[in-house]
Amino acid sequence: MAIRKATAHSKSSFGSSSPSNTVTPMAAHSIYTYLLFCNAITLLLVSPCAGIGLDTVRNFLTREEDTIVFSLIERAKHPLNLPAYEEHACFGPDGRRRNDSFVELFVRESEEVQAKAGRYQSQEEIPFFHSRMPFTLAPPYNFTTNGDDGNYAVTAASDLACLQALSRRINYGRYVAEVKFRGHQQRYTALISSKDKDALMKLLTSEAQEDVVKRRVEKKAMVFGQDITLDEPTETGDMNSSQSSFKIAPSVVYKLYDEWVIPLTKNVEVDYLLHRLD
Repeated sequence: MAIRKATAHSKSSFGSSSPSNTVTPMAAHSIYTYLLFCNAITLLLVSPCAGIGLDTVRNFLTREEDTIVFSLIERAKHPLNLPAYEEHACFGPDGRRRNDSFVELFVRESEEVQAKAGRYQSQEEIPFFHSRMPFTLAPPYNFTTNGDDGNYAVTAASDLACLQALSRRINYGRYVAEVKFRGHQQRYTALISSKDKDALMKLLTSEAQEDVVKRRVEKKAMVFGQDITLDEPTETGDMNSSQSSFKIAPSVVYKLYDEWVIPLTKNVEVDYLLHRLD
């Protein structure tokens, strides 16, 4: 993979010898990258130990298991998409092919943006590409408490991931509306022609299906949001369980879909239908 190749390139450059006593720019860059990496590892291994207990570290690693598992689940939604990993598959602004793969370019550019937000000030965050890391705009990272761990870049990235997932789900209403339109084309055509928004909203609404969706996401929050241990049986979704025993209260997810996701999705559907005959 291109990422491994980039790492191997840095190692080979650092290990090569120059015919003169003058350090070449490439060697200087490699040495600087290597020192940055060593410094980051040293901070990771030493600094946190001064103010963080073993229980805190273990809790962090446990929560990272959730992130990794769900990341793999999310990736599994898509096919392999091998062309994204092939070198020489991307074109630059000048129209010429780039040596990098699309994935490598995407990761590199994403890391540059996140570096500006201070993501790599966090001691457990190490970029895959150390070169061209811009100056950070974020305040210094510190281990703090009381609802502020100083890791603002990762927080913003998590917010963005949530917002993009919500937006994708809501705007998928266009496809839902198209399917409904094709299923009852004559009825929808008459209402679209008369621009009757209320009648369109009533026609496309299925309260029974909405109830199924809301109860399903609430149960998913119960199952996916519980703390998994090897000593206790895994819950399958007990509505009477304490909300405090979950990473996020299932009732909050239910309310999110009830008051925001479903209504906004239906607004998208109505807006799409109103322009369906244009």
